[in-house]
Amino acid sequence: MPETTPENDIASILPNVGRLLGLDLGTKTIGVAVSDSLHMSATPVETIARKKFTKDAEALLALAAKHDAVGIVLGLPLNMDGTEGPRAQSTRAFARNLQRLTDLPIAYWDERLSTHAVTRTMLEADMSRARRAEIVDKLAASYILQGALDRLRSHRAS
Repeated sequence: MPETTPENDIASILPNVGRLLGLDLGTKTIGVAVSDSLHMSATPVETIARKKFTKDAEALLALAAKHDAVGIVLGLPLNMDGTEGPRAQSTRAFARNLQRLTDLPIAYWDERLSTHAVTRTMLEADMSRARRAEIVDKLAASYILQGALDRLRSHRAS
């Protein structure tokens, strides 16, 4: 499988149509979002509590099947200067292990500041701390996926 980076366009990895699953991989949870089949919009789906890799992968692949996903967009947590630290390396390891279990293409999308942007929006909406904690991960996944969808559309329009 070709590997994507923020410098390598995801359009060469992901199918032109069909639902995509967006993932915000955290140490305790995985936020999940799904796109429509025309790659116009991302919708938050759920937050999965992390257990062991096998259980996490089963849950993700079950969601991919449920939503008829044709690809996965995985948020890559780069450092602010664009370098990769331990979290990015962990995300790449997760993707390599997940790729062994599925034929779905997996593309990376730079997720810098995604959780911050989503949190700021929730604060502006005067959302309670408990409610923010409950939904931040799936909203971050939606934010990540929407960025990738926007890039796919602009790439395919040119």
